[in-house]
Amino acid sequence: MKNYIVLDLEWNQSAGGKEDTVEHFPFEIIEIGAVKLSESREEIGEFRRLIKPEVYTELHEKILEVTHMDEKLLMEEGMDFKKVFEEFSSWCGEDAVFCTWGSMDLTELQRNLSYHGLINPYQKPFLYYDVQKLYSLLYGDGKDRQSLDIAVTEMGIMESRPFHRALDDAHYTGRIMQHMDFEKVKAYLSIDYYRLPENQEEEVYLVFPEYSKYISRPFDTKQDAIADKIVTDLICCKCNRMLRKKIRWFSVNQKYYSALGCCPAHGNVKGKIRMRRSDDGKVYVVKTMKLVREEDILDIYGKKEEARKKRVEKTKVRKLNKKKGALPLS
Repeated sequence: MKNYIVLDLEWNQSAGGKEDTVEHFPFEIIEIGAVKLSESREEIGEFRRLIKPEVYTELHEKILEVTHMDEKLLMEEGMDFKKVFEEFSSWCGEDAVFCTWGSMDLTELQRNLSYHGLINPYQKPFLYYDVQKLYSLLYGDGKDRQSLDIAVTEMGIMESRPFHRALDDAHYTGRIMQHMDFEKVKAYLSIDYYRLPENQEEEVYLVFPEYSKYISRPFDTKQDAIADKIVTDLICCKCNRMLRKKIRWFSVNQKYYSALGCCPAHGNVKGKIRMRRSDDGKVYVVKTMKLVREEDILDIYGKKEEARKKRVEKTKVRKLNKKKGALPLS
């Protein structure tokens, strides 16, 4: 029987700013809090440990302001990260499904594991529930992201403890899971991007009720990524059929690309590519495929026209600059 581990972390950062930040280690975990929910989402346990910082030993002013953490107590009672993680892993047990409010906690947990030279024990791809996203799917537009305290208020959950400490926030996230119609959004797992597919065979394909998602291996450049056939294939999210393109891939800002295909069985399908940077500076792709209504197609055509106008304007500027550069000196 699986359990849900509702996790929240508090972390510190360099009090001296970016100049004193360790490369690839922006945040050092100083507190782990979690509650364990049964498969029926009943609370059956909790975990809390303070961790003594080794890298950023002075608490950043923002961390002090938000958490009201006692710096002296942290240094006196905080434990070694490796020991805490060992205890936490044992407490979680096998077949645990992680749940977090937002998408950062599991990335930073793995980043801290890497910094301390610990083996990453989590499956790849690392699937979890982003409860903040689920809340938006149920009670918002699926895109907005509400803060934890506002969500608690909106659901009428009693505020029996403060916010912005690890165990307290994990408790509130668990309470939201208990109050929401979880079964309705249970299919919408999230994927953590800290460890990417290393090759084409490891690339990830996920199918959800209303859309599909593909995560690529890393590429050296954006140009390499967008030139890859698998990246640019348009596939129906319902039947996995290769689609004819009605609108080829285009971009307004070189970060997001859009396209439109048509499935004979399911109608119009919109493709969206997001270019992202990995920690080592490479580029990977998150591609989603989603059925769209007729009225949404006009928006895609509008964005394509906007992209065309931007290209025309850039071409004019380049020609003008080239012409100016060719003028003889007086």
